[in-house]
Amino acid sequence: MPTPASVPEPKRFFLDRFALDEHVLEDTIGSAIARKADFADLYFEFRISEGFSLEEGIVKKAAKNISQGAGVRVVAGDKTGCAHSDDVTVDALRLASQTARAIADAGGTDQPVAVRPARPAHDLYTLPRPPLEVDLADKIALLSQIDVAARRHDPRITNVMASLAVEQKIILIVTSAGVVVGDVQPLVRLSLTCIAEEQGKRQHGTAGGGGRVEFDFLTEDDRYLRWVRTAADQALRNLHAVETPAGTMTVVLGPGWPGVLLHEAVGHGLEGDFNRKKVSAFTDRIGQLVASPLCTVVDDGTIANRRGSLNCDDEGTPTGRTVLIEKGILRGYLQDRLNARLMGMPATGNGRRESFGHMPMPRMTNTFMLSGESTPDEIIRSVPKGLYAASFGGGQVDITSGKFVFSATEAYLIEDGKITAPVKDATLIGNGPDALTRVSMVGNDLALDEGIGTCGKDGQSVPVGVGLPTIRIDAMTVGGTQA
Repeated sequence: MPTPASVPEPKRFFLDRFALDEHVLEDTIGSAIARKADFADLYFEFRISEGFSLEEGIVKKAAKNISQGAGVRVVAGDKTGCAHSDDVTVDALRLASQTARAIADAGGTDQPVAVRPARPAHDLYTLPRPPLEVDLADKIALLSQIDVAARRHDPRITNVMASLAVEQKIILIVTSAGVVVGDVQPLVRLSLTCIAEEQGKRQHGTAGGGGRVEFDFLTEDDRYLRWVRTAADQALRNLHAVETPAGTMTVVLGPGWPGVLLHEAVGHGLEGDFNRKKVSAFTDRIGQLVASPLCTVVDDGTIANRRGSLNCDDEGTPTGRTVLIEKGILRGYLQDRLNARLMGMPATGNGRRESFGHMPMPRMTNTFMLSGESTPDEIIRSVPKGLYAASFGGGQVDITSGKFVFSATEAYLIEDGKITAPVKDATLIGNGPDALTRVSMVGNDLALDEGIGTCGKDGQSVPVGVGLPTIRIDAMTVGGTQA
């Protein structure tokens, strides 16, 4: 499959991919837009995905899926009409456009809209060799090598589960303003779990990574072996973890993946739709102090090759770097076109959808807190007694109240300013906005996650990134198992 770098005329490449010409686009968007409509858009998608999984030393699954379709959206006031079809033909597109217009109750007569091609504002992930083009044998061999490496790491590793997901998605977006934008989006993710057993005890550890990168990213500098060691060592440490003390204590979050707590407990509450509907804990609080002055939180979809990055969002708006909280002050929300217009704010390039069969909505890209001035060692030494959380698993968040519960998959006691024994079954309980006000130290070691994050919202899943420096949170509730 050609990449944008190998295509001399990008407009022709995208139109040919969907067997379209400019007249079809002009007629279809003209059929969607109407006198009563505020805007309309067409979203074309062609996706090839591969999935491989290994367990008990055997590659048990290898699958390849191909899908293609188009979605049509018409917006009139606060009403949205959407229709989609996996049959990308002139008749199917015209019917979908008329259906979307009828749902939005935006009557009118068809009038072609002149379209003009535009290049995405960024070029963040054009690859010489997209991961989809790598031979099947190489992908299966990598999973087998992971299994061997994990078992050699320690005889107590009794099982290894690994999965490899590879994708290439081609999209074409046409707006009622006449703008046509196309993008080719590669994606690869490797996830692995190691199971350790000893004297009747059984624990697991997880690791992985990826991004909008070449397949060789997984193997260069033995990166996959580092993830194997991380997962195996986590499982082995958990075999000897002690009970977690329960109560209110100082909690230190490690850098990188613990940013998932920021994503869930705070990030979703900063998405425009929740604030327009006034169901977020951050509603009507722009300009107010909502966090410690040490906290600056941004969402940045423009970081090259990151899992959550995009050249443009799924409405054709260029992605950007949006400052959400600046030194504790709430500065803005993440917006798609609909919510931005209804709230009188600019779109931020965060309109995202899972596929052509879904509506776009405000979603995060790469969300993280900026570095502070403290060193990680200074933060740990400042805690006489507390908990250090290095990695998280699942969690639950209530957007309206901001209340959250997160389980830590790797955590340790802090005693007399030192990280000591690993603990098991630790949970963090709190309120997102309140937790940010309790941040008393921020490290200078910002790290983004390795590239495994997937965010779910209203039944839609999209790839995202998270990040965090080491931070200290005072007086946080820890749920534990120690009597």
